[in-house]
Amino acid sequence: MATTFRSKIGLELVIPLGIVFIATSVPMVMDGLWSGFIVIGVVALFTAHMLYSTYYVVNNSIVNIRCGFLVNQNVDINTIKSIKETNNALSSPASSLDRLEIAYNKYDSVMISPKDKAAFIALIQSVKPDIEVTLKAK
Repeated sequence: MATTFRSKIGLELVIPLGIVFIATSVPMVMDGLWSGFIVIGVVALFTAHMLYSTYYVVNNSIVNIRCGFLVNQNVDINTIKSIKETNNALSSPASSLDRLEIAYNKYDSVMISPKDKAAFIALIQSVKPDIEVTLKAK
């Protein structure tokens, strides 16, 4: 049975993006540069789509990572070595900086941001209990 985990959407990403979009849109509207305003609007809509369409599906022994129409990545749970909490800001299919870094295969890793990290980790460990999990101290 497949279980879907929505990505947490963090204000630490939304607020700066909103400020940038507003700060670039207002002068264009005031100067009557409607074509520039339309371009910024399209970029803002694309960004919002990517933030809100990021999710992770655990189905049997596969984690499917989806981020809009750009990312559709499968990770075999049996290849996962470790899961570590991180706030790394590198580009990844995560809509928050409150992330989990999944190390798999020999050198691969991906960062994700499921809303319910504890349930996500528990489900992954139910498939492969020997995954090393490192959580930050609260």
